[in-house]
Amino acid sequence: MTMNDLRRLFLEELSAEELNEALSQIQADWAEKGMELLELATGWRFQSRLSMREYLDRLTPEKPPKYSRAVMETLAIIAYRQPVTRGEIEEIRGVTVSSNVVKQLEDRGWIEVVGHKDTVGRPGLYATTRQFLNDLSLTTLQELPMLDDASAQAESVAQRVMEFEGEPTVAPEGASDVTDVADTSNDQVSTPTEVSDAEVDANDTQTNNEKTND
Repeated sequence: MTMNDLRRLFLEELSAEELNEALSQIQADWAEKGMELLELATGWRFQSRLSMREYLDRLTPEKPPKYSRAVMETLAIIAYRQPVTRGEIEEIRGVTVSSNVVKQLEDRGWIEVVGHKDTVGRPGLYATTRQFLNDLSLTTLQELPMLDDASAQAESVAQRVMEFEGEPTVAPEGASDVTDVADTSNDQVSTPTEVSDAEVDANDTQTNNEKTND
């Protein structure tokens, strides 16, 4: 619920300051419980704590989706550099952006086209959504750490995604699937034409299968 909705509940007899004090008190009252009250991009909401995930997963034992390095890097570039075109993303990453990568992020509700750049072909400008902020427990993009390095930006976003999806923040010994999400150190190429996201994803999948067979 937004602050305006909360004020309407009380016929606007309470000021925003009074409501904030009440919300802070509720947060304190629920500090030791399985639910928490958070302020997100779309307003205030109750949600289960991360510590409750292991119990909730028993009710819905669905494994969270795996995101490749290509997906995480693309998402990070959009989050930190938005609004950006697909061509600008490719220039930064140095590889061709697969349509499947963009579609996966759009289907997840994390990115959307917010306009078109006034240049040849009028390419779409991509930006993150309020759903992206909500899922990563952010109120604004300013809460993302200020990082200049593209790899560090990708790892920052990947860390929050792993926390949201219930992935371990540190890969256990012998695990290979977590590196698909956060590891960007070995995905450096010199020109956009040398390798594509589809080839990167295929290599990641082959590597994971080999490690699993071992």
